[in-house]
Amino acid sequence: MTTLRIATRKSPLALWQTEHVADRLRAAHPGLVVELVPMSTRGDEVLDRSLAAIGGKGLFLKELEVAMQRGDADCAVHSLKDVPMQLEPGFTLAAILARADHADAFVSNHFDGIAALPAGARVGTSSLRRQAQLRALRPDLQLRDLRGNVNTRLAKLDAGEYDAIVLACAGLQRLGFDARIRARLDAPHWLPAPAQGAIAIECRGDDAAIVALCATLDDAGTRTCVGAERAMNLALHGSCHVPVAAFAQLDGERLALAGLVGCAADGRSVRAAARGHGDAPEALGLAVAELLLAQGARDLLDAAAAG
Repeated sequence: MTTLRIATRKSPLALWQTEHVADRLRAAHPGLVVELVPMSTRGDEVLDRSLAAIGGKGLFLKELEVAMQRGDADCAVHSLKDVPMQLEPGFTLAAILARADHADAFVSNHFDGIAALPAGARVGTSSLRRQAQLRALRPDLQLRDLRGNVNTRLAKLDAGEYDAIVLACAGLQRLGFDARIRARLDAPHWLPAPAQGAIAIECRGDDAAIVALCATLDDAGTRTCVGAERAMNLALHGSCHVPVAAFAQLDGERLALAGLVGCAADGRSVRAAARGHGDAPEALGLAVAELLLAQGARDLLDAAAAG
């Protein structure tokens, strides 16, 4: 193969991530020509409603998967946190790149952190996971929806529509907005989305040549950690409809996983953590999910799904 076509969303962050993958593939396979196939997805186009209301994060993938099925693209690049826990039949994640910063970012032009916000401050985020953790810390805050790409969200903050917004550190850093991060919201007190900060390459499972070519970028440690996080989420039937957070860390052969299920309406949450062997990340994810359910996570999940 001399030419590889990568399907991607058109947002600045998606294009940056895909160019990054393209550069890595060119370096790993001298002589390989990589072409980007930018596409618009329903998740990008419908910005006046939450992702949960219009069908979930899978909307960012569907058009890219159709392009692969039609033969218009050979693979697709995604933020792994946007990838459903179970892929559509016939697709596989050929590579998960080494994870960037997993944490969330508190971004404000006037305040240094969540505790510094005045009573009733307006904070923008459409993530139920972020809303639940914000509500637990500061029930007085006005939490307002915030959709659009990173540049659009920063512009809305700068226009005075919000006193602060919460974004992913990795996205800001990749686009050169490191200076906008006023505070990192980090584990163990604040947990990210499962697989946050990781980039994945999706391919058709039956295209062995493409899978092998992309697999050269796979990072085993990251795959282990996000495997535990995603397995926990899957066991809880988590999606963007429910506030689920998870973060795993690998230390030698030992894997630690912390998980949270929250309520965006009132800030209630349950937390659990466990350790296991790095060879069995899915088993650890299932174990933490069971600990969360034993503490009452099902009631929070049902309330979120109903609401």
